[in-house]
Amino acid sequence: MNKRDARGLAAFLVAALVATVGVTGASAATTWTVRPGGTISLTSGLFTVKDIPTGSVIICVSSALSGTLKSGSGHSGTGIGSITTVSIRECGNLGMFTLTPGDLPWRLNLTSYNATTRTVTGSISHIHVNISDPECSAAVDGTSGTAGNGTVHFTYADGTAKLKVLTTGGNLHFRNVNGCGGVVRNGDPATLSTTFAVSPKQAITSP
Repeated sequence: MNKRDARGLAAFLVAALVATVGVTGASAATTWTVRPGGTISLTSGLFTVKDIPTGSVIICVSSALSGTLKSGSGHSGTGIGSITTVSIRECGNLGMFTLTPGDLPWRLNLTSYNATTRTVTGSISHIHVNISDPECSAAVDGTSGTAGNGTVHFTYADGTAKLKVLTTGGNLHFRNVNGCGGVVRNGDPATLSTTFAVSPKQAITSP
């Protein structure tokens, strides 16, 4: 290859890279359509909190959330919804644990959409949950016990109106642990796990 051809190839590759970066940037600026939006409720059966290193799990019989979703089209995915009330019920053996949500409202954020499967991925942010029983207290949060910046990721299926909280991708940790006998430990990574039925059924699409 002579120098002229090499320069031409280099220019082509640079142009292709610029075009690719431009496409990626446009993709990151996705907008969302939500119907009907408005007031929503999310209800689940078993709701679990797990200390990953110790393997300890607090199992709650059910949970119920309520909040709002923006309606219509052209919305950013960040803060497209909010969770204003959270109730987590009958936790641990004979309901000995009390789980008290804090730093409400929690935020619903949307990040990507698979048109083939009609599945949304997103996150719930601003999470804080206090855990207590007669001999144990702790908080589940993000970077500190008072930060109110815990995050979990989820998938939502348009077809079934089910929102599944994932055990990967979040930043939850046990914080401010007092007592607990090593069952949960300060600084240990934590997960929340449950599947919510969303009502009324939402059609969430992008663009």
